[in-house]
Amino acid sequence: MTSTHADPRAGAAIHFFEHLAASDVEWMGRRYTEQAFFKDPFNEVRDLIGVQRIFAHMFASLDEPRFVVLDALVQGEQCFLTWDFNFRLKGQPQARHIHGSSHLRFGPDGRITYHRDYWDAAEEFYEKLPLLGGLLRLIKRRLRV
Repeated sequence: MTSTHADPRAGAAIHFFEHLAASDVEWMGRRYTEQAFFKDPFNEVRDLIGVQRIFAHMFASLDEPRFVVLDALVQGEQCFLTWDFNFRLKGQPQARHIHGSSHLRFGPDGRITYHRDYWDAAEEFYEKLPLLGGLLRLIKRRLRV
């Protein structure tokens, strides 16, 4: 998807995520409010400094992290994005991929006040780890109907 969208807030958010670089973490206050809430399967923070810390950790832990936004739906102050996240773990050649979605809420100035990421950490991450992944896949097979 391109960063154009009928809603300029969504277009700005899409452009931001698709072009995000480590150097942008310092300037995230342009996109997030000071009291922004952020939650994903591993983190929950309630301020801009926490959001910056999460994204800084992403760049420190991963090589070539990149979001590709697939769809965007906007209704009022809310935006729902579906995306693919492509990356490599530091020092590993294998490319990895996570498919997920984000629920965003925009403040009156168009910045993000609420950001909740939804993705299956077991399927998209833990199942791909050597030892834990085998155990989780076995449990999953046994629970299938």
